[in-house]
Amino acid sequence: MQMKSANVTELPGKPKVGMISLGCAKNLVDAEIMLGSVLQRGMEITSRPEDADVLVINTCAFIDSAKEESIEAILEAHQHRWLNRRADQKLIVSGCMSQRFAKELRREMPEVDAFIGLDQVAQLGEIVETILRKRPTLNAQRAALNANSSMLDVGRWTSGVDSKNGDLDLGFADTRPTYIPDYETPRFRLTPAHFAYLKIAEGCNHPCSFCVIPQMRGKHRSRPLQSVVAEIRRLVSEGVREINLISQDTTYYGMDLWPQKAGPCQRVDSAQGPTLATLLREIQKIEGEFWVRLLYTHPAHWSDELIETIAGCDKVARYIDIPLQHIDDSVLRRMRRETSRAHIENLIHKLRAGIPGVTLRTTFIVGFPGETDAEFASLLDFVQRSRFERLGIFKYSQEEGSRAAKMPRQIPAKIKNARYRAAMSTQQQIAHQTAREKVGRELKLLVDQPHVARSEGDAPDVDARVVLSKAAPVGEFIWRRITGSRGYDMLA
Repeated sequence: MQMKSANVTELPGKPKVGMISLGCAKNLVDAEIMLGSVLQRGMEITSRPEDADVLVINTCAFIDSAKEESIEAILEAHQHRWLNRRADQKLIVSGCMSQRFAKELRREMPEVDAFIGLDQVAQLGEIVETILRKRPTLNAQRAALNANSSMLDVGRWTSGVDSKNGDLDLGFADTRPTYIPDYETPRFRLTPAHFAYLKIAEGCNHPCSFCVIPQMRGKHRSRPLQSVVAEIRRLVSEGVREINLISQDTTYYGMDLWPQKAGPCQRVDSAQGPTLATLLREIQKIEGEFWVRLLYTHPAHWSDELIETIAGCDKVARYIDIPLQHIDDSVLRRMRRETSRAHIENLIHKLRAGIPGVTLRTTFIVGFPGETDAEFASLLDFVQRSRFERLGIFKYSQEEGSRAAKMPRQIPAKIKNARYRAAMSTQQQIAHQTAREKVGRELKLLVDQPHVARSEGDAPDVDARVVLSKAAPVGEFIWRRITGSRGYDMLA
């Protein structure tokens, strides 16, 4: 991304900023925007935390394990300040956990110099300057925090009742985020040069009972179509070969921009305004050799038009990431997924019939409150019959502030663990067989490392790899015949 010039007073010694980003690809894009604002203010970026004058921990708070990882990263960073004799190093916490639990974290972690919310990601450079100029002592920090005030005026926080959702003691920001990056927003990409994540929307309008993302990230808000297309055009001109389109709900893209407000269950209709299908047709017009990949699509917003558009656009990877979460109708209703078994089964049939050779990736939650043995058995049977090429299994996490956390009949950990193992074992057998079935086929691959590549059916970081017997140029497309398989991975 291009950097805008900024008239600022230079800080002595050109400060160095380090970043540890946790969580999903959406969080990674936020990290890239934060680092872009750092460069915009004339500072340096370092990949060595011990060299940083300011270290940023970009946190995740989606499930309990993510929160634990974030807290451990913060405490470890603080400990290393003293072990590395960098007591003057400043520590900033950003991301979903900072947005959600700012007041509690300020009280429990006075060693942190600032907690910034999701609306402040493009202001990190300015925030860093403020912290470095103030350089408060630890005693001053503690005094200020004990007085229930912030070292930095980067947002107002509250506890008690959130008037928007009626839940108690959530510790969310008193206003939900509204920020969304644009094409001109400076970014410092953290991915390899040949692939990128591109956030086409932020927030979510769905009421899933197990999820608190709408409380943390606000309502769904799409970027203008022209902004997305302009960014893709620039990325392709810079040599990027794979662009992963991401948001909380990719298939809802554009519907919030319609003249007439579209609800979360609204039928997708390009005649009403911009849609994902509209965007993909515009991307298809961009010159260059690349593919775009759809991640985080919701089953409620697929349309025949979108399926036909993907089938007709050779620059859209034959890969669909569509988290389903469950298949039993009773569980889907308790999850408030706004869909049904009949709809899901019909959609899978349409996707496979309408997009020949498509790879389907999904995720399921086991151990949701009230899930019976019969309901889990129906899910396992569905997995066996549907034979998803890529599948992730998650144990239900009881998230504070979610509707599901208050539901009766919470499933004991022992049962959740057993169901998780059973589901993983079933999918592992399917995935290994799927890999073996590709032996003898010639596939188009994108090279990640000299001896490692990915097929059109494999997203970065979460899916399988193709191990190359002969080295290939990184960042380029190649054609290779699959000669064997090794677990999830293929050999070529």
